[in-house]
Amino acid sequence: MTPSRVIWLDGELVPWEDAKVHVLSHALHYGSGVFEGIRAYPTDRGPAIFRLQEHMDRLVRGCRAYGIPLEYSADELVEIAESVVRENDLRDGCYIRPLVFLGLGSIGLNPAGAATHVMVAAWEWGAYLGEEGVEHGIRGRFSSWRRINHASLIPSAKGTGGYLNSILAKAEAVAAGYEEALMLNSEGFLAEGSGENVFVINDGVVTTPPVSDGCLNGITRDSAITLLRSEGVEVRESSLTRAALYYADEVFLVGTAAEVTPLREIDDRPIGDGKPGPITKMVQKDYGDLVRGRIPEYDHWLTYVEGN
Repeated sequence: MTPSRVIWLDGELVPWEDAKVHVLSHALHYGSGVFEGIRAYPTDRGPAIFRLQEHMDRLVRGCRAYGIPLEYSADELVEIAESVVRENDLRDGCYIRPLVFLGLGSIGLNPAGAATHVMVAAWEWGAYLGEEGVEHGIRGRFSSWRRINHASLIPSAKGTGGYLNSILAKAEAVAAGYEEALMLNSEGFLAEGSGENVFVINDGVVTTPPVSDGCLNGITRDSAITLLRSEGVEVRESSLTRAALYYADEVFLVGTAAEVTPLREIDDRPIGDGKPGPITKMVQKDYGDLVRGRIPEYDHWLTYVEGN
């Protein structure tokens, strides 16, 4: 992580090193927070934030779902994110992290009385799973940990406490020598990666797990589905077993941080010929063009940061 100059915290821009919270903040003890991950990319018109409105809409919905009071609207949060990119002069693109969390006022499980804090930070961040992984694919394994389900938490919201589930899966995979974990739900169907949606390709047909199987209804997921269908590729949302990945011709992961990353191996089994396949490469190219403003029909998904 490369520190930037300022972070927006509770209504003002403060120096990076001064953006601090109290050790008795409710969120630090119990994970009572909701966040988003957003990227901005360089374009011919300056930096553009990808699907910013949709991310802030989801943040607001997530706070409502978890009962965290939030005084800012999605539109106000959009303007705040733009100001953070602008004030940090992040012309070459960046990663943006909005976070709403509970602070002082309650130290028990009942969060009543805890103050709500809002923060938006942005910094330069390269490929989450590595440039080598984006180009050649990564190695994955199925985790022994099952994905959180709709009966326990809210998988469709990015609640901070829920990501302990992902941390366990990711750490287990990395410790065993893999780059990423794939997570099954409690019924044994594929849910997602530790922080990405999964797409599986067989005979030219693309399948991705439905939201009902416990995956995040990802914004990058939606973008990939839209791009695939615009290219005439059939996309299905359907439950997938573990074996479906063993049989697959191609598999790729998508997410704001991961962007479009091929999976070349799962559980020590090569996927297809062990190299990124043609549909994966097509999605990578189309997505790269889209976020950099090279496909005019998707310009409405870009928020250009004026005055940068």
